[in-house]
Amino acid sequence: MPTRTVIEIAESVRRGELKATEVLEESLAAIDASNPPLNAFVHLDPEMARSTAEGVDAAVARGEDPGPLAGVPFGVKDLEDCRGMPTTHGSLLFKGRPPVAEDSVHVARLRAAGGIPLGKTAAPEFGAVSFTASPALGVTRNPWNPERTPGGSSGGSAAAVASGMVAMCTASDGGGSTRIPGSFSGLPGFKASFGRIPHPSHAASQTTCLGALATTVADVARHIDVAAGPDDRDRTSLPAPAVRYEDIIERLDVAGLRAVWSVDLGFAVVDPGVAAVTEAAAKTLVDAAKLVTVDRAIELTDPVRVWLASGAADLWGDIEPGMWPDRAEELDVVPRLVLHATESMTLPRFASSLTTRLGLEAQVAALFQDVDVLLTPATAMPGFAAEGPMPTRIADQDVHPAMAVPFTMLANLCWNPAISVPAGLTPEGLPIGLQIIARRHRDDVVLRLARIFEEANPWPRLAPAYQS
Repeated sequence: MPTRTVIEIAESVRRGELKATEVLEESLAAIDASNPPLNAFVHLDPEMARSTAEGVDAAVARGEDPGPLAGVPFGVKDLEDCRGMPTTHGSLLFKGRPPVAEDSVHVARLRAAGGIPLGKTAAPEFGAVSFTASPALGVTRNPWNPERTPGGSSGGSAAAVASGMVAMCTASDGGGSTRIPGSFSGLPGFKASFGRIPHPSHAASQTTCLGALATTVADVARHIDVAAGPDDRDRTSLPAPAVRYEDIIERLDVAGLRAVWSVDLGFAVVDPGVAAVTEAAAKTLVDAAKLVTVDRAIELTDPVRVWLASGAADLWGDIEPGMWPDRAEELDVVPRLVLHATESMTLPRFASSLTTRLGLEAQVAALFQDVDVLLTPATAMPGFAAEGPMPTRIADQDVHPAMAVPFTMLANLCWNPAISVPAGLTPEGLPIGLQIIARRHRDDVVLRLARIFEEANPWPRLAPAYQS
């Protein structure tokens, strides 16, 4: 199986020590061997990828630099457009449509940096749930244990990377959809500050951040260095970063930053095993990074309920005229229920949900006046059944299904940068993630702390069955 990192591939190709076509054929062979039981890739275009790889090799032969992702094959999450490939949004409503004509801004930047898109990775319908299964694309399975989910909604990308099919795949995170698969699949899952990567088609809630899943923090940093920067088509996009993240993860001084640990944010129910592993990981990070621990109670307005109200507006933007209710029977269960429950929502009720969100933002702003870093579990439990549904019991208590993943939505609602890093394993050998959140725009702090933790507590880059 391919085991090179993104940076190893790109630098070897740039120096002419390795051909992009060779790397691509390795990835295609790995997909052929590993994809059938996992269902990570749901569309492949080997010929398009080969043509692109040949172009990269030709540029190197001419003495040109193809870019910082030279020759890196990558998958594109099937909620995002990639020129020449279909976008189904994980939905029967869109399945069977022709390939799209243009890349997303994100994919275009990866392609311009020498990356080679070779296919689309599975996502649940409209990214609405935290496991990756749908009537349109089937069930995607976790390389660590095929009976479990790799998470969602970037589950296909996580499964592809954790099994070594490719070194990187695109992801997106509107409520945890990069960090949850990172936690469930043993990968660093980074959600940048809102607007860091332009997303002209972002939805009404303004919670979704584009990103990538890879196996190392350095690879994540290289991705954000390529993808970040403003675009006039996205009025929320941030100015170009003043730092190079691939450099800053090795040298930013974080000693003395104030950190607070919360096992439940004042409202969540957490699996005891997850709580123990992540608390130990938090202590490891505090010691390794020389952070100052702040003893501060955290009791926030439940961000899960706030996010659920915001996310409903996004789903209405995903569907086209004539789809609801005319084709309601083609929708998966959760999107159908959400649309049915919110189609008569009044403007006063929606305004009330926005007011509640503003209140949460004020609470988080106050928190980050007292501390620099918030540490939590990434999820309340390890990966559950691949087919779903989301569990309704944790630690012998009845919970709302969304409470399996209650910690990630906060950073989306309040636009903070956050990452899940592999913290350890359950007794059954399932990965568990530690979440690191910093104040808005301090992506450098989050990535630097993730790098320090990676050095202090190294994680296996691939699931055990796929390690060389």
